[in-house]
Amino acid sequence: MTDVHTTPDIARLSGTFAIGGDLPVHRLGFGAMQLVGEGAWGEPRDRDEAMAVLRRAVELGVTLIDTADSYGPEINELLIREALHPYPENLLVTTKVGMLHPGPGQWEARGTPRHLKQQVESSLRNLGLERIDLLQLHWIDPEVPLSEQLGALVELREQGKIHHIGLTGVTREQLRSARAITPVASVQNEYNPSLRRADDVLERCESEGIAFLPWAPIARGELARPDSPLAPLAAEHGVTPAQLALAWLLHRSPVMLPIPGTSRVAHLEENMAAASVSLSEDEVERIAKFLAV
Repeated sequence: MTDVHTTPDIARLSGTFAIGGDLPVHRLGFGAMQLVGEGAWGEPRDRDEAMAVLRRAVELGVTLIDTADSYGPEINELLIREALHPYPENLLVTTKVGMLHPGPGQWEARGTPRHLKQQVESSLRNLGLERIDLLQLHWIDPEVPLSEQLGALVELREQGKIHHIGLTGVTREQLRSARAITPVASVQNEYNPSLRRADDVLERCESEGIAFLPWAPIARGELARPDSPLAPLAAEHGVTPAQLALAWLLHRSPVMLPIPGTSRVAHLEENMAAASVSLSEDEVERIAKFLAV
């Protein structure tokens, strides 16, 4: 297997996908949520390591970094700016709005147009951007009509403050309803080899050319542990269980853009090495059947 320590652009081996048709990124990206404190709350436990992770990700060829204004809150976006601004020309930093985060592990959808617009303005400042190229609605607020939530983002797009709109945590029907209001460039749903409830959403994304960003791609670390159900198969392939899980996602669909997260450089390097893992169609099917849900 490729030695990630001597391969400075290894993420490119995961292939390229153009989000929204005009934002090409390497398919294996980085989810930044774990860089802040436990429960996505507060400052990092090791700020220097967090900064090193972001810079190493870019060195390894990551061109897609995912964050949200609620991670910290705001601290995650500010870390990214401090570590990487001015951003490399090919780097896409995508963020999310529409969620309140009042305390560790506490989340509440807040999709009023006023709140969404305030959050976008805050993210622009925190990230040091004039335009957010991919802005994702963090969660659909059941108390606010979808047309009003997306209408606020469409208005911001018309003002040049965002470019493409994405969705998080949606059903196939919600995606259909959203696309009747505005083009949707990305969907971010929970998905990994052992949890595939969003297969119907992924199928729609494939047919429409919509990027699919699976969150919890290694099942919040469960698939990476020594006792992982993937461990025997990973050993056969000479890789770690986490690498096998990420490789499976990359092989599962051409629109799949995994964004594994970590707060440690060594773990980041392990994850990025998954880009060099080749699986046959039979192996992809074998893993799917082995972890059938």
